[in-house]
Amino acid sequence: MLNITILDYGLGNIRSLKNAFEHLGVACTLSKDRTTILNSDALILPGVGAFSHAMNILNKDNLVDVIREFADSNKPLLGICLGMQLLFKESEEFGKSDGLGLIDGSVVKLSNCKKLPHVGWQTLENQMDTQGTILQDINKNSEFYFVHSFVVGINNAYTLSSSSYGNALFSSCVKKENIYGCQFHPEKSAKAGLKILNNFIEITKRFKNG
Repeated sequence: MLNITILDYGLGNIRSLKNAFEHLGVACTLSKDRTTILNSDALILPGVGAFSHAMNILNKDNLVDVIREFADSNKPLLGICLGMQLLFKESEEFGKSDGLGLIDGSVVKLSNCKKLPHVGWQTLENQMDTQGTILQDINKNSEFYFVHSFVVGINNAYTLSSSSYGNALFSSCVKKENIYGCQFHPEKSAKAGLKILNNFIEITKRFKNG
């Protein structure tokens, strides 16, 4: 049986995320306990709100080093929305703030857009080699639900797919080794979103079973 932990640090739609995994037959633990996290088969980093506020909470609760230690274990880690942005080195939201630094890149404000935040449904464009990733067998016409004002740019080192809003093109899915990120909310993206979460479950199973 899989042991997946959703980091419960006070930010993010963790109940809807937990319900989505339960719909797929996997019971998740909501926790910020170090031992629980490090003993998990996979870790989900959710997040809604401001980058600097989230990092302040993670630092205050001594979770930054725990997340980094988990990432170093090579077990699957998934960041969602703000959680994806926190994986990166830094953000310019409300001034420069340091992130977890698990992926070398910066979070910047959406530019050339008439209205912020970007709220709505978008497709995942320019999908890279998706075999064995969270995007495996995702139809290119599938739409996913976004709510955000800040983004990570395109970089071949980590961009798994891109999406656009106005004239802005940004990373909608990222991957670096065992670390994945979604700028959108898979738990709010109907069947296509559930498929992404199920792909993450399958990745976790493969890692656990060697």
